[in-house]
Amino acid sequence: MDNLNRRDALKAGGMLAGIGALSLSLFTAPPRAQAWSWPASGSIAGSGDGVDPMTVWDPAADQVIAEILESGQVPAINKILATWTTNNQPTPSGLPPNLTAFIEQARQLPAWIDQSKLTAADDFNSKQGPFIGTAYGFGAGLLATVIPHESRAVYYSNGGGDLQDRIAKTAKLGYDLMAQQPFAPNGHLIVTCVKTRMVHAAVRHLLPKSGPWLQVATESPKIPISQNDILVTWHSLPTTIMQKLKAWKVPITDAHSAGLLHSWQVTAHLLGVQDQYIPATWDSANAQSKQVLDPVLGPTPEGTKIADHLLTIGPVLAATSFITKPMLASFTKFVLGAQVAKWLNLKTDGIWDGIFATLWGPFVQLYQLGRIVPGVDAIYFQLTEFIKVVALLYLNSGGLKLELPIPTTNNPSITGTPPVTTTPYVTTTTTPPTATPPTTTAPATTTPHS
Repeated sequence: MDNLNRRDALKAGGMLAGIGALSLSLFTAPPRAQAWSWPASGSIAGSGDGVDPMTVWDPAADQVIAEILESGQVPAINKILATWTTNNQPTPSGLPPNLTAFIEQARQLPAWIDQSKLTAADDFNSKQGPFIGTAYGFGAGLLATVIPHESRAVYYSNGGGDLQDRIAKTAKLGYDLMAQQPFAPNGHLIVTCVKTRMVHAAVRHLLPKSGPWLQVATESPKIPISQNDILVTWHSLPTTIMQKLKAWKVPITDAHSAGLLHSWQVTAHLLGVQDQYIPATWDSANAQSKQVLDPVLGPTPEGTKIADHLLTIGPVLAATSFITKPMLASFTKFVLGAQVAKWLNLKTDGIWDGIFATLWGPFVQLYQLGRIVPGVDAIYFQLTEFIKVVALLYLNSGGLKLELPIPTTNNPSITGTPPVTTTPYVTTTTTPPTATPPTTTAPATTTPHS
């Protein structure tokens, strides 16, 4: 792992994570089973009006983006916005005055930002980047495919016409967040969040005009990407990732834990989430997640198609016989559970099912101690290679598209819901190496990985 370029690893971890940030029988997500009850006293704001976020969207962004979509100026605007990439760049000239005013307001960092916590988040990413990236990819990236509102919004909107291109574009938020000092003047995350917020507004304007989406949408009213939907996606990211890292017993200090949460609190604010809905603590986040994320999980044909695409392109991009689609399916099952694997119709590799279930925990501990030696602990070394490849799996360094243009159409190729079909799995015979019994006591001179 020492040979893994950290920046590339973070790119790929962010790529899978960004799938969440945007965006079988037909699963119908029910209305909220119980009235909205999460207390705003547990939010960053400390108080709120008690309005259910299912009924709240983003009026400031929605009005401006609807106006420019109706004006026909979007292609010219996208060309101008493509020049705006770094946090400290001024808002580009030549934009309509109403859009300029919106961007100027939207790019402001919240008054409650804590630089010391953001520094701790940078340190955590630096020390545990491979596991954070792996957790983002399989804990969040694949979890997004069993969030019905998100899967359908991705599938029926413009980006659904080219999923690989969509994956590359939606990578940007996750990649920028995991980069060092993402909110600093030379970072990119503020710009990325504002552009993502504008894309969300465009989808809210366009998707209700899609007949196929209207046929399957369960939103009421049928307007996508409510504040609640963004919170659902938010919990599929930091809340779920923290749960996975703890389950894997990845070392996490209190400062690192607070830093990870804070980086995502600031991100939520920049994405237009009202402060009254942003959890102030992990306890508040976990409580909110139980109300907004857990009840809505389920399969859809759209989500299954997206998940299948993700697992299919992995071995192709990895260009190695070591990574196979069944192996990735096994890891998805290990991370997200048998129910999600069943929903997604995953065909796993029985041998890798067993390896992940029994050896992942010891592997994480040995990795932290620097005790994995090529040719000695063969399976553990292979798992080291696995997380290295997973970290780079969906990265196309030469063709990663980092621009987020405002869309002007929905998915032009969709005329109905997708058939429940998946790309055939290539039959493989896995012959794992023989492992020696794990050693969990490190010599005094061992230097941990960072």
